[in-house]
Amino acid sequence: MTKVIMHGCNGKMGQVIAGLIAADDQVELVAGIDIADTLPNPFPVFTNIQDCNVEADVVIDFAAAVAVDGLLDFCVERQIPCVLCTTGLSEAQLEKVKEASTKVAILKSANMSLGINMLLKLLKEATAILAPAGFDIEIVEKHHKLKVDAPSGTALALADSINEELNNEYEYVYDRSDRRDKRPVKEIGLSAVRGGTIVGDHDVIFAGSDEVITFSHTAYSKAVFGKGAVQAAKFLKGKPAGMYNMSDVIDAVCE
Repeated sequence: MTKVIMHGCNGKMGQVIAGLIAADDQVELVAGIDIADTLPNPFPVFTNIQDCNVEADVVIDFAAAVAVDGLLDFCVERQIPCVLCTTGLSEAQLEKVKEASTKVAILKSANMSLGINMLLKLLKEATAILAPAGFDIEIVEKHHKLKVDAPSGTALALADSINEELNNEYEYVYDRSDRRDKRPVKEIGLSAVRGGTIVGDHDVIFAGSDEVITFSHTAYSKAVFGKGAVQAAKFLKGKPAGMYNMSDVIDAVCE
């Protein structure tokens, strides 16, 4: 049995994950952390993470970037591994995540879905073939109107996967409104769309001469992210300090 603390338990993803855990006999949600204890949860909820004294194997985080510093301090102090899913972290926070991972197990992923993480692998192979052939690379992501960070963490992860294959030589371009030059070869364009209730839609476009290849992923509900987070929590239980990702989870499942 994997005992989980849900950080951001009263948010939309927190409630999705609570429902998934309730239906999983291998996982137990023993406590929640949220700035407002406003929902009738069947587990204790703490509005201040430092007040949480419940024993657990893993913390699953789907909260806000502003709360990540306190979360990392808590996990290091209590030696509880963390599945870190919050996006939009600052450079200083990303450095703090790396530092914390030297003291406790942290699994960080911009997107918890199996499909996206498979796509990250496929893009490396596609890039190795298409980029040298002169294909331009563009990423377009679409999310609901309430999402505050742009581009999405997933779009950046897709770009990073591509750029790693290109020896990190490509520049990320987020806005061309002030340009009056033709598109350079070594750039990856990232565009963000915000509107309605779009859960998550990502297109990676390889545009060449007279042909275009597009890799697309569409999430129709938040459950795809929650399922991945729960699987990651099971994986992370008992792991030594270090930085992990969803590829590690996928590899463990395939063994």
